[in-house]
Amino acid sequence: MTHWIVAPVVLPAMLAAILVLVARFHISLQRVLSVAGTAALLGVALGLFWQAYDGTISVYQLGHWQAPFGIVLVADRLSTLMVLVTAILAPLVLLYAIGSGWDTRGQHFHPLYQFQLMGIMGAFLTGDAFNLFVFFEVLLIASYGLMIHAGGKRRLRAGTQYVLYNLLGSTLFLFALGTIYAQTGTLNMADLAVRVAALDPSNSAGIRVAAVLLLLVFAVKAAVLPLHFWLPGSYAEAPAPVAALFAIMTKVGAYGIIRFYTLVFPPELEITQGLFDTWLMPAALLTLAMGMIGVLGSYRIDRLVAFAVIGSMGMLLSAVAVFTASGIVAALYYAIHSTFATAALFLLVDVLRDRRTGVGVWLRDAVPVAGGPLVAGMFFVAAIAMTGLPPLSGFVGKLLIMDAARGSALVWWVWGIVLAGSLVAVVGFGRAGSQMFWRSHQVAAEREENPESEAGEANTKENDAPEPALPMVAIGSLLALLVALTVFAGPVTGFLNATATQLFNPQPYIAAVLSMPGKVIKDDHGDDAPHDAAATDTEEGH
Repeated sequence: MTHWIVAPVVLPAMLAAILVLVARFHISLQRVLSVAGTAALLGVALGLFWQAYDGTISVYQLGHWQAPFGIVLVADRLSTLMVLVTAILAPLVLLYAIGSGWDTRGQHFHPLYQFQLMGIMGAFLTGDAFNLFVFFEVLLIASYGLMIHAGGKRRLRAGTQYVLYNLLGSTLFLFALGTIYAQTGTLNMADLAVRVAALDPSNSAGIRVAAVLLLLVFAVKAAVLPLHFWLPGSYAEAPAPVAALFAIMTKVGAYGIIRFYTLVFPPELEITQGLFDTWLMPAALLTLAMGMIGVLGSYRIDRLVAFAVIGSMGMLLSAVAVFTASGIVAALYYAIHSTFATAALFLLVDVLRDRRTGVGVWLRDAVPVAGGPLVAGMFFVAAIAMTGLPPLSGFVGKLLIMDAARGSALVWWVWGIVLAGSLVAVVGFGRAGSQMFWRSHQVAAEREENPESEAGEANTKENDAPEPALPMVAIGSLLALLVALTVFAGPVTGFLNATATQLFNPQPYIAAVLSMPGKVIKDDHGDDAPHDAAATDTEEGH
């Protein structure tokens, strides 16, 4: 049993504690430790990804207790992929936070950032439903703190709304887990898969209710219509590096749906038939449509990007709802793409907020921003990727989704809404880009002709101060990742095909978890509890 699997959870947890206890009043030391920690996390994630690349499923038993009684972490293709995406995103966002000074605008940014990473990594790696809930709570508690980082009434109000919606989701999650445990007597995912498959379909009302509740929980996390109201305000008001890191957090909801509904409630399972065909696909398509309408109607660039996140989640879940191998491939490719594209856009929004003197994120007339050609070029590339125009990864992702939907009964709806949504998004981003970069030159010319007619001096004052380079390096790196995802689309989809094949054949996952030897629980007579046969030899060794 390798201990590397637990490293993505333990490393940020220990680092967060060290940052609080040792380096609380030393921002330079916090920065060095935090960057070193995320770099080490990336190294570990690469190692786990390489280990799982050939299909190996590794299991880690906490305390060496055997499943289903002990807590297990499982590293398969899907979990290591999501861990790697998070580990790539984390240092780039952190560099932006350091370069822009966001980490100095409030207390405990770096410890909260590490706790957030711990929660996200744990959610992707856990093989236990209750600990998925625990890691959800860890990442949410950290995100509450990051959400209101640097203070402000608007941020506090958005944070309160964010807390309330997520508390609702946590409550539903507890109800779902209680129902599942009452029906099956276990919360280990592999053991659940075995026991749910053995349930009598005529006596399965409870487990169907639990499956629906779980889907609602993941829908809240993924901001699926009509449970999306918390996202635009929360993401738009959050500090830019926090919103960029949140780009992976919404994917936790999609990950939960893919994991549970391929392993525990697979499409062929009789007792949960109809859950996806009935309403997940329509909900995903409505979410996509609502997100793109929000993009078109936004008068602030931060809310425009937040609505684009909702639209991208609708796009992603429309591929998941097909629930075929090709649908999962398309969903995972789009998840990687939208994570990097969303993060780049949120960071660009912050650059524009700082440099558009007097108007900030409002789509109003202003003079050109400092470093305008570079910022405009980056916005142009990020917008192309987000709207799905060729040749970047958004276009490839949409082609994969449309191809996967060909076997769906709602194929024409999927194609129609995806294409119409893309067109609306292009118009929305084009309007914003024109207002911020093209119109600004006209404003500058008008000012030169008649400076006294301007609405206000602050609104037209150019910022000539030198701008830090590190934030632009972070944004440029995210855009480079989008280009790389496009160039290497073939190898990436090849790996994702293997991932989907592994997901739709869960027996190796179940066998790896339940046959792993370890310590067992003995009953009052000293006999081993069930699932302990394989553990005897190992137990003697302890």
